[in-house]
Amino acid sequence: MPQAEFEQRVRDYLLAHPEVVVEALQAYDARQRQAQEDQIRAVLAERADEILRDPASPVGGNVRGNVTLVEFFDYNCSYCRQMMPIMAQAEAADPELRIVYKEFPILGPDSTLAAKAALASHRQGGYVKFHRALYQVKSRVTEAVVLKAAAEAGLDVERLKTDMESPEIKASIGRNLQLAQALNINGTPGFVAGKQILHGATDLATLMQAIEQARKEE
Repeated sequence: MPQAEFEQRVRDYLLAHPEVVVEALQAYDARQRQAQEDQIRAVLAERADEILRDPASPVGGNVRGNVTLVEFFDYNCSYCRQMMPIMAQAEAADPELRIVYKEFPILGPDSTLAAKAALASHRQGGYVKFHRALYQVKSRVTEAVVLKAAAEAGLDVERLKTDMESPEIKASIGRNLQLAQALNINGTPGFVAGKQILHGATDLATLMQAIEQARKEE
């Protein structure tokens, strides 16, 4: 059959049966989603230590708990701020919950500064208190806000300023950014619970369900 005639027949068939095109696109999308899910599961398995047990990542809740929830967040993210009380409720409801905090500053220089300050506060043993203080701020978290919150949290501000510039803290944030990319976490907040990844803010019931599923997997 001449090429032109073949192409015309294909065209006529597709115009007469457009559902074939829809089915083909749906099948393609399904294969793409499955491939992405398989890739993320591989990352979760291969980089489990980095995700769950990176010494540079602060830990809250029960540090020896039997289930881990990992949060990627930005202090200038309004959705992350909305999740703060929900995270507190989840922690209160589950005494075995271990929380790993991944500083993930993607909303500009102010966010990077806040992340560096938070990790510096970890060196003084005041991470969780400082972390929560920053989320109590109603305005954008800037350098002035960070330093004021640090002072109010009882931290040594001058030491904090020095520690913020350490290469180890910069490297820790860099690893978090790369890890989030590998996990296809492109916005904040993002959560890892077992083999599940939750994108964006969610409600307490959904979060607790993910935690319980993760507990069965660990």
